[in-house]
Amino acid sequence: MIDIKFLRENPDAVKENIRKKFQDEKLPLVDEVIRLDEESRKAQREADGLRASRNKISKEIGALMGQGKKEEAMAKKAEVEANAKRLAQLEEKEEELQEKILKIMMVIPNIIDPSVPIGKDDTQNVEIQRYGEPVVPDFEIPYHTQIMESFHGIDLDSARKVAGNGFYYLMGDIARLHSAVIAYARDFMIDRGFTYCVPPFMIRSNVVTGVMSFAEMDAMMYKIEGEDLYLIGTSEHSMIGKFIDTIIPEEELPKTLTSYSPCFRKEKGAHGVEERGVYRIHQFEKQEMIVVCNPKDSPMWFDRLWQNTVDLFRSMEIPVRTLECCSGDLADLKVKSIDVEAWSPRQKKYFEVGSCSNLGDAQARRLKIRISGENGKYFAHTLNNTVVAPPRMLIAFLENNLQADGSVRIPEVLQPYMGGKKELR
Repeated sequence: MIDIKFLRENPDAVKENIRKKFQDEKLPLVDEVIRLDEESRKAQREADGLRASRNKISKEIGALMGQGKKEEAMAKKAEVEANAKRLAQLEEKEEELQEKILKIMMVIPNIIDPSVPIGKDDTQNVEIQRYGEPVVPDFEIPYHTQIMESFHGIDLDSARKVAGNGFYYLMGDIARLHSAVIAYARDFMIDRGFTYCVPPFMIRSNVVTGVMSFAEMDAMMYKIEGEDLYLIGTSEHSMIGKFIDTIIPEEELPKTLTSYSPCFRKEKGAHGVEERGVYRIHQFEKQEMIVVCNPKDSPMWFDRLWQNTVDLFRSMEIPVRTLECCSGDLADLKVKSIDVEAWSPRQKKYFEVGSCSNLGDAQARRLKIRISGENGKYFAHTLNNTVVAPPRMLIAFLENNLQADGSVRIPEVLQPYMGGKKELR
């Protein structure tokens, strides 16, 4: 959510930002906010005048009563009572207008970074760099669920009976590999100075609306019926929520946390053949990283965060590339975002395995996460990034480590987490 003072003073810049995100239907909202804001401030000025008048008249009443001028004092009291009724009306109007303004401000997109490429959707995202040499072996690579089934490592049929489509049972060595990747990612981030955290897996509605847009909320979140609770779609939500309504001394920044959690997502919409199996599912586990920092440091932390994911995948010898998200592909709260994509030898292309985002002060403004420094209080910047999210990551792992005889090679960094095994057979 952008600062209303910025919108008030720079309406044309806000409108241009909306156009860059190809959301022209939101253009009238800027003028509507300005109109409501002026009306609200007008009501506030009148209310402030009435409060000042009330204080002044109250002193006059005391003086008149002390002088025995009861009739004049009673007349002043009647004036105060009349003003009180008008003040109550104005306060009610102010509250109503502020609610309307907030509702609109929540859907006006954040100002994107000048470096963000302009494009309508994810087809116009821009490749930045490739890491590692993508290889296509001279033998056929089966679909990822077939590889898993060859190790008796997945049971989709039973999961369908128990929970429906979009769920799975992981078994045996494949389940162990899944947990090994999570454990390795945890230790990888701890070694990089991040504090490990296991957060709540449910959050209240005020945290949900603080960390994401209404459109994302509707598309992703599962609501707990009869309670003000939602299942998290990613631990970033509860991790950023940890700092709700706090004032952090400058010297305590940055806050760097890495978290483990299960994640739950509706995943609405049609899915193609490549999104079957365990690519797009309703339940998965993830290692996440978040940073709460001084605004001047957020560009530096943004680059460090996506580099962590690249380094993690390269340590497991999986080729990856980074892709800058264009303006139309950015969620409304994001200032800048980079996706990390892993190489799929079977598809002969890259696919997303992580996403790094700088949200500026948008989440901090909604959740009232402030910094206290020499020059007063100001809003923090928040960033997040996927460390690793199996079982999707397992697709890249299995395809890139599958051998011609059907065995799967275990990279050296994972072997301690797999009981010393060097391969799965």
